[in-house]
Amino acid sequence: MPVSIDEIQSLREFYNAAGQGHVFTFFDDLSTEEQQSLVAQLKDIDPSLINCIYNKIANQKVELLNEIKPFPSERSGSLLTASKETIDEWESTGMKAIAQNQVAVILMAGGQGSRLGSPDPKGCYDINLPSHKTLFQLQAERIIRLQSLASQYSEEENPEVVILWYIMTSGPTRAATMEHFEKHNYFGLKKSNVVFFNQGMMPCVSNDGKILLETKSKVAISPNGNGGIYDALRRDGVLDDLTARGVRYIHSYCVDNCLVKVADPIFIGYCISKEADCGNKVVRKGYPTERIGVTCLSDGKPKIVEYSEIDPAMAALTDSEGQLVYKAGSIANHFYTLDFLQRVKTFEDKLDYHFAKKKIKCVDLQTGEKILPSDPNGIKFEVFVFDVFPFTENLAVYEVDRKEEFSPLKNAPGSGFDCAETSLRDITEQSLRFLQKAGAVVENIQEGVVPVEISPLVSYNGEGLETLAGKILSAPVYINSLEDLSKL
Repeated sequence: MPVSIDEIQSLREFYNAAGQGHVFTFFDDLSTEEQQSLVAQLKDIDPSLINCIYNKIANQKVELLNEIKPFPSERSGSLLTASKETIDEWESTGMKAIAQNQVAVILMAGGQGSRLGSPDPKGCYDINLPSHKTLFQLQAERIIRLQSLASQYSEEENPEVVILWYIMTSGPTRAATMEHFEKHNYFGLKKSNVVFFNQGMMPCVSNDGKILLETKSKVAISPNGNGGIYDALRRDGVLDDLTARGVRYIHSYCVDNCLVKVADPIFIGYCISKEADCGNKVVRKGYPTERIGVTCLSDGKPKIVEYSEIDPAMAALTDSEGQLVYKAGSIANHFYTLDFLQRVKTFEDKLDYHFAKKKIKCVDLQTGEKILPSDPNGIKFEVFVFDVFPFTENLAVYEVDRKEEFSPLKNAPGSGFDCAETSLRDITEQSLRFLQKAGAVVENIQEGVVPVEISPLVSYNGEGLETLAGKILSAPVYINSLEDLSKL
């Protein structure tokens, strides 16, 4: 329905009162369709909130934090040091929750593959596995396998175990992501159990806090960071859908980790056993200056502290065992209860926004001409997914083995780290370890080349390969199905 003249005038006054009335500079010269489009966009923006965010952080300086403490050991668990009996208990608890259809997965997949040299969304990226499976396919197949494993924990005779998959896209990646899933028939998952929703957006502002216009009829906007997931879950009805489907626990992660254990039952079981409302999966920081945030207490509250915020001497502190004191490296891999996600709205306005100075295409308000800046001319606002940690009632931290669970894809091929080559290496080396743990011997492995791949449909975490014990296999070894396994 078209917006009335009175509504437009009211909106003008609202923006004028906030000192952002310049967004109407070209309004009277626009077509009716353009006017309606701009008004629709402006109605979704609170200029007073933008002013508040800008004023809060524009002059903020990075300061070293000396009043921080390590995260409490009684609220921490480690897959590296826990007994097999304890790990089995965590896994059983998690599997039972999955078997009761109480677990869902939320995937943060709004990123584009431009840094990787790809025009497609990151999840569509092929790291050059022998199977050429994309990141999306690897994760979908882990869900399928885990549903089958969890069915063994159900008390029903023929249970239908479902792990719902909610995928957060962004404006630029939504269509391509959905097309990818349609093209591959949702990788064997039921279409009704895969739900797409969009990451939120924030207006870009000039360096002095004025909302920028991308064109005469459009505000310049950018994704509001992975922390925008909380608002998006509520706005797009995901929280309502989770409630309606009886979900109690949620696992959330980023798309670019080829080793991610989707809906990890051990992590979920650990958090349930701790009665946590939120959980943070971490890896041990490799060295004091590694560029990774660590989980700490700041002012008595949980917080991810960036490497640049800790005094170097503090970052280098070690304990009696020679381990870094501040070692809990955060990898954007989280557990939530549904109750916690519903509670976020009560403190969302208190979350810390961060900003990045960027080159932003915009319109010159004096001439109406397009500006293609050569230097940063504006600010993009973001909120991070871990910014909710200070508001948790019981955050649990869970440490895992980096080589088994964390291999991020960030950089272009040939970069030497966090790139397609390292992702390929890490996932094929893990497949080789699965075979060796099962008791198989793999011959003809050349140095630097591991031609081994085990489909997640065959094994989620090394299980199901017991029939290979004592067998000698000659590389390459590709096990893409249970049928392939039976032939070895």
